[in-house]
Amino acid sequence: MRKVIPILVAAVALGVAGCNDSSSPRDVTPPAAPRGLFHVTGDGQVALSWLANTESDLAGYRVYESNCSSGPNCPYNRIGATAATEFTATGLTNGVTRYFAVSAVDASGNESDLSYEDTFDTPRPAGSTALNNFVNGLAGAGYDFSAFAKVSADDPSADIFYGNNGRIAQMFATVVVAAPGDTIPNDIQDAGYATTLDAVDVSPVGLNAGWSPTGTVELIPGHCYIVWTWDDHYAKFRVTGINQGAVSLDWAYQTAAGNPELHLQPKHMPLNSPRRIVWLR
Repeated sequence: MRKVIPILVAAVALGVAGCNDSSSPRDVTPPAAPRGLFHVTGDGQVALSWLANTESDLAGYRVYESNCSSGPNCPYNRIGATAATEFTATGLTNGVTRYFAVSAVDASGNESDLSYEDTFDTPRPAGSTALNNFVNGLAGAGYDFSAFAKVSADDPSADIFYGNNGRIAQMFATVVVAAPGDTIPNDIQDAGYATTLDAVDVSPVGLNAGWSPTGTVELIPGHCYIVWTWDDHYAKFRVTGINQGAVSLDWAYQTAAGNPELHLQPKHMPLNSPRRIVWLR
């Protein structure tokens, strides 16, 4: 037995030394940059999602925001972290474009490059309303998107108004008098049936982009419609309910003039220079 004990002690000593071996290489390899960053425009917020990384030691993701795309004057500030593949950036200003990126972090604290897609979004206000039938009275039959308010059908600020003669329900795009003898029509078009207003992502742009030649559209429950206003703003609405007395709508309005973003798909554009991370403590 006296000959066996030293052998056991030596074996235990070797085992302990192996567990505390400081010569083992530390993991310094970062994960791959996340791919497929996708965003959904909201009211004062942007919902982000991306494809999951495949590294076995992945710990989570960090989310960044900037006021421009890339370069030394475009620092990306970290606004959050998550173990999931989705994140909602809140507290944003409607009508102001923001740029987003995501990095991946492993269990050793190694952080990847920022996602390569040039992803940006412009939040816009949204809401619901019900417009009266102007045939029964002008009050409350029109809607002013810029004021987010119902107005009279004959109000100069009305962008659209609702009418129903008992046979057909219609939305009329108004004609604005910009100056004496100078009128500018608002435009409207049917974007088709969808289960949600977010199905309409970007408005068509241009004179020959499918706008109604009469400035009117037939209203159909579940259909989405796009409006271009004379002062170069884009809006959309979806019919959620309809009768001869009123029509119920979900709507969204882009406050940034000339910006057709109403709910964007991801943009994939090459970056000309690296993005600079700024840590917010």
